[in-house]
Amino acid sequence: MKELELTTFSKLGLNSALLKTLDAERYTTPTPIQAQAIPSVLEGKDLLGIAQTGTGKTAAFALPILHRLAANRRPAQRQGARVLVLSPTRELASQIAQSFKTYGRQSGVSVTAMFGGAPFRRQVTAMSRGVDVLVATPGRLIDHLEQRSVVLSGTEILVLDEADQMLDMGFIRPIRQIISKISAKRQTLFFSATMPREIGKLAGDMLRNPVRISVAPVAKTA
Repeated sequence: MKELELTTFSKLGLNSALLKTLDAERYTTPTPIQAQAIPSVLEGKDLLGIAQTGTGKTAAFALPILHRLAANRRPAQRQGARVLVLSPTRELASQIAQSFKTYGRQSGVSVTAMFGGAPFRRQVTAMSRGVDVLVATPGRLIDHLEQRSVVLSGTEILVLDEADQMLDMGFIRPIRQIISKISAKRQTLFFSATMPREIGKLAGDMLRNPVRISVAPVAKTA
């Protein structure tokens, strides 16, 4: 299979700045989901990934997204984000935002995390000029949309992470509300550990001819 031939990050098509950062972090060999997902995301395709924590899925979407942002530099709209990552919990949102900052530290990418329990006004200020990457929990993002302190009409890439956990937490309706604010021309990346019926329907509504990937957990990953 093609993905088994892609044994190093340098063969996946990522830019030199990302490769230098990965080398500094001592990551040289992509996990199965990274080897399969990164080329498809780089090509702008929608993606449906069935993957649990421990598969390296954060890097599977963060790395190609950072590459695409660097290849097409332009400012985000005021109060907007070029990339939106939806995450079920503040802990996971913080981890994902930190991953984007770590991998993108040589790319000059702006990253903001948005979740409940943190000062609302500080988040408004952080979003005022627009950011490249916004990682948010659905509830707090809805609050900002209602206050018109966040605008998503210019968002180019949407990532939904841990979708089945979102279902368990009652976030499906807010997610649909958020999606309605984003252009249908976006690229969408959808990740879930399982695929219950309601999550399958949500994926079907969100994705256009997606590449489908399913992987089992592995050991230490990027």
